Amino acid sequence: MSATIARHTTFQNSLMTALLDGIYDGELTISDILSKGNFGLGTFDALDGEMLILDGVCHQLTSDGKARVADLDQRTPFTVVTNFVPRMRFDAPAGMVRSELAKFIDDAEPSHNFFTAVKITGRFKEVVVRTVTKQEKPYPPMSEAVSDDAEHVFTDVEGVIGGFRTPMYAKGIGVPGCHVHFIDNEHSRGGHVLDYTVDEAVIELCPGTDMELHLPVTAEFLGGKLSPEDLDEQLHTTEIKGDK
Repeated sequence: MSATIARHTTFQNSLMTALLDGIYDGELTISDILSKGNFGLGTFDALDGEMLILDGVCHQLTSDGKARVADLDQRTPFTVVTNFVPRMRFDAPAGMVRSELAKFIDDAEPSHNFFTAVKITGRFKEVVVRTVTKQEKPYPPMSEAVSDDAEHVFTDVEGVIGGFRTPMYAKGIGVPGCHVHFIDNEHSRGGHVLDYTVDEAVIELCPGTDMELHLPVTAEFLGGKLSPEDLDEQLHTTEIKGDK
């Protein structure tokens, strides 16, 4: 085992395929989630915005591009969290866009087979985000729910891009590849990242060797269709669009 890899646990609440199936109400509260980690991402009941947890604070990134601190009693249908311990730290080359930086991180990682938490902190020439809009029951599948996503572009902005790099073998459990959200330093704006251009930033990686997976026992989850034949297409439509 590489000397840079230490045993580390990632906690996940529910499955990405459950979200795809329109299971948007969760069992766990934000308080429950924060007991499992101080860093992570996810969404809120009814897909009411994107989530980014930094330094033990849960931020709700709403469809108007703004951010607020979430209430501890809010619930979440999908979340991935860990206690972030930076095992690797290096500078991000200036001028790189998302696809270029993804390859740069690929080359730097000791292995692509772990659930690696990634944090990119610094200044960005541009960050392009989108945010899901709160849904009403009966909930539509996520591929339909994201059709009215709000897209925002932030320029010359300082902040944090955070999330997880998920191995391809876990497709459907999570979002394969790099799934990240953004919040600015004032904690006033953010969203699900589609693309960005680095100005000056630092990359920190925390590989997760162990996974604690919490599956809901709600009626919706029990009856969910969690192995769709068109999984790749649904992931591309809902999460990977704009991702490289």
